[in-house]
Amino acid sequence: MGRNSASRSVTALRRRENLTGMRLRLAILLFLPLAVVATGLAGLVYLVAQQDGRWLANEPQVQLAEDAAARLDAGGSPAGQVGRVPVDIARSLAPFVVVYGTSGDILATDGTLDGAPPAVPPGILANARVTGRDAVTWQPRAGVRIATVTVPWSGGSVLAGRSLRLVEEHASALELMVAAAWLATLAALAIAAGVAARLWPRAATPG
Repeated sequence: MGRNSASRSVTALRRRENLTGMRLRLAILLFLPLAVVATGLAGLVYLVAQQDGRWLANEPQVQLAEDAAARLDAGGSPAGQVGRVPVDIARSLAPFVVVYGTSGDILATDGTLDGAPPAVPPGILANARVTGRDAVTWQPRAGVRIATVTVPWSGGSVLAGRSLRLVEEHASALELMVAAAWLATLAALAIAAGVAARLWPRAATPG
């Protein structure tokens, strides 16, 4: 009698272990595809929002550069297209304008970098003359990143720029929010998968 009781106890224990293992495997099978989808969606949300913020950072510069080029083509002076107050592009969030001649020489600017006019790579000016507009991120030195828009005019090119510091701070905050939401979603999915596996019809489990 004792042996039969011990045998039944061992059998019951093995069944519980098998059931637990099956539920664990089922929970993993439910969780993994949902986790992949959640990860993909989180990455997509971050990418779209980050790119949208970067493109919006170009909007003031497009207007400034195109308006300045139109005034220059209408006979305006280079000095009349820039502000009277110098803009330190390493510190200020204000936009600035640089008017270039055909050879890439600076005709007028209200932007300064380390006390000198900002000199962009010649390729930016050349590409603007070929395509009609060049919008790129320019990093003149470490810690300084500028969203620039360059358009041609009859006597050269006009570049408008603005610091990306605020945009990049927003992008960092967005990254933290998306990461937190992603982790919370994965935790919720893991709990839901565990509950679903536990509530799975007993007909699907070994008797």
